[in-house]
Amino acid sequence: MIRRIDALEAEAARAFDEARDSGALEQSRVRWLGRKSELTQLLRGLKDLPAPERAAVGARANRTREALEERYEAARARLGGASPPAASARDVTLPGRCLPRGHEHLISQVLREIRTIFHGMGFSLAEGPQVEDDRHNFGALNMPEGHPARAMTDTFYLKPGALLRTHTSSVQIRVMERQAPPVRIICPGRVFRNEAVDATHHFEFHQVEGLYVDENVSLADLKGTLEHFLKSFFGPETEIRFSPSYFPFVEPGAQVDIRCFFCGGKGCAVCGPLSEGWLEVLGAGMVHPNVFRAVGYDPERWTGYAFGAGIERLVMLRHGVPDLRVFFESDVRFVRQF
Repeated sequence: MIRRIDALEAEAARAFDEARDSGALEQSRVRWLGRKSELTQLLRGLKDLPAPERAAVGARANRTREALEERYEAARARLGGASPPAASARDVTLPGRCLPRGHEHLISQVLREIRTIFHGMGFSLAEGPQVEDDRHNFGALNMPEGHPARAMTDTFYLKPGALLRTHTSSVQIRVMERQAPPVRIICPGRVFRNEAVDATHHFEFHQVEGLYVDENVSLADLKGTLEHFLKSFFGPETEIRFSPSYFPFVEPGAQVDIRCFFCGGKGCAVCGPLSEGWLEVLGAGMVHPNVFRAVGYDPERWTGYAFGAGIERLVMLRHGVPDLRVFFESDVRFVRQF
């Protein structure tokens, strides 16, 4: 066994010394020092030798391995400046290989697009906490104690006075509390409602809300802003309708509809037989004076408008997505379509 180890050392040393390039040297390293080399297998088989022979053979094999590793390092240093073999040459003129990348979710794409549209109209981005207190989510928005929106059947309460926000209007309150007019912001974000999950409802979804406060802001300003947004988002041929509606934090309030894409206004399963071919897309109105009083604004001097829309609903209408639940299922087959 000792004689065989001596022979291995001599052969390996000769191979390292005779290597003329890094490729040949690497082949020699694998053959003589690799995991499947004869020397490695011999070291693994020491446990099967008698104890007296095991000690002598093991010591000699370890010395041989150390000597060969030193011989290999010396040969590598010698060849450090040598050109690599043709087989491993790099052609720097070849195009690079693209690494696979993840795909941005459709909701994220639409949120970025909406921010871009409103940024072009002078709106800045505002964000706030998802866990809110009663005042910012309800009280300052003209929803007093006993208002139906405060019911536990609609809201996720974490403890008395703390809840998951039901809309991003709470961000508008926080901005107005710390900033004097004029204010021009949009507040996109995730909101939560205590609702049963089906094709058109979910307990978690996204909203974008907007607020503009200044002197002499009128309903005409609101109408022009929303028409520009909806035509930028759905297309310049989009027909838009404003109709009266009620929201506690605006007065007067309006519901904004667009002509149904699917039936052209004739009435279908999407817009419903009672909607006369129109689809509701957002709610809006002039900020209620009580909201201004809650944040310390003088309602005799300042006026403003606010609006809000569900992101998933906008996406479903524009892209024909039939079921709200697919946005939350992380199915890459859906995500990669957009």
